Amino acid sequence: MLQLALMVLIGLSVLTGVYWPESIAGVLSVVGLGIVVAGLVLLVLAGLSLVLARSMTVFPRPREAATVADGGVYRRVRHPIYGAVLLVAVGSSLAESPLGLIPTGLLAVVFDLKVRVEERWLQERLPGYARYRERTPRRFIPGVY
Repeated sequence: MLQLALMVLIGLSVLTGVYWPESIAGVLSVVGLGIVVAGLVLLVLAGLSLVLARSMTVFPRPREAATVADGGVYRRVRHPIYGAVLLVAVGSSLAESPLGLIPTGLLAVVFDLKVRVEERWLQERLPGYARYRERTPRRFIPGVY
């Protein structure tokens, strides 16, 4: 519920009337939209990888028949869907309203805490997850974090 509330706040930040100064608004809009597109591409690639690995679920606990999704974008990052959501949130905040960066930062903290719990469950249920985690050090965004 908390992550949903934060995502709604990010979207609503546009309605606050607080915008970037005119002198940088144009540049930030272009940069922000580029980041949004990168996030959407990452989201699609991550979704396809999960479908192919038959590990897709909307719940944090892995499915009974799940396997370690280590193909596609999952070769570079362990939780690309969370990373994609963060990229979209950062990009939209840069493109629209600086106030969106506040719930975006909080969302990053929520995702980081959530991933710590999820990874314990993945390690319990999937024998190969510990090896995958060692060879894939990034959590959310390839080459970044």
